[in-house]
Amino acid sequence: MGTSNSESRQTTSYPFLRGQKALVTGANSGIGRATAIGLGKVGADVVVNYVAGRESADEVVRAIEGLGVRAYAHEADVSKEDEVAGMISRMVDEFGTIDVLVANAGLQRDAAVGDMTLAQWQKVLDVNLTGQFLCAREAVKEFLRRGVVPEVSRSAGKIICMSSVHQMIPWAGHVNYAASKGGVQMMMETLAQELAPEKIRVNAVAPGAIRTPINRSAWETPDAEADLLRLIPYRRVGDPEDIATAVAALASDLFDYVVGTTLYVDGGMTLFPGFATGG
Repeated sequence: MGTSNSESRQTTSYPFLRGQKALVTGANSGIGRATAIGLGKVGADVVVNYVAGRESADEVVRAIEGLGVRAYAHEADVSKEDEVAGMISRMVDEFGTIDVLVANAGLQRDAAVGDMTLAQWQKVLDVNLTGQFLCAREAVKEFLRRGVVPEVSRSAGKIICMSSVHQMIPWAGHVNYAASKGGVQMMMETLAQELAPEKIRVNAVAPGAIRTPINRSAWETPDAEADLLRLIPYRRVGDPEDIATAVAALASDLFDYVVGTTLYVDGGMTLFPGFATGG
């Protein structure tokens, strides 16, 4: 497989989120970084959340500001209720409101089930699932307070939960991660059902294999990449910009009638490729 051409496939610069205010959690690297920059490219002002790595967060802010929109970095642990509330409160103070939440922050603490500690289990659930709930809850409060502003968007707010193909595909050795993403799916669908009458749209993006630091060992050598490609019918590993494009589309009024849906961005990984030759 050749080198990535992700920059050439970066989110379009058409400003269909102009004037909207977006928060991306875990935005200082990987998918979060690409998504934050991608939302800036389509006109949104962006809050770049991070829990560690201020220098990289500041780099993302500078990249977004270079697109002619506003941005700032905010340190907060999404699993901490008070920190999430403070992050949304500051955003409303500085940007006036929030229109788009991308609940992206996540992590892995992998182990075989017999070796997995309660701390490993709890940390992944706290960040990947509870963190998304806390961010969504605080964003919804502002969406409901403000309501629909037709000249900005047809909806009162958009929430995009970052899930994974492992909300659908079991993953031995990663029971905490898979359980957290299964929880994200049902949380997203339940929120979507509850909030749709309020003109709040909730959806999810489920990435497959993406070139990010969290899974570098799966793609950084030719042998590892060849093994990974056997699971991807489209025969390429995804780039963070593939996810950024999907998020930008879901956040826009172009997708205004899409509610409670998971958009799988996975090169066909969820098509059970082992059965392509008869199983």
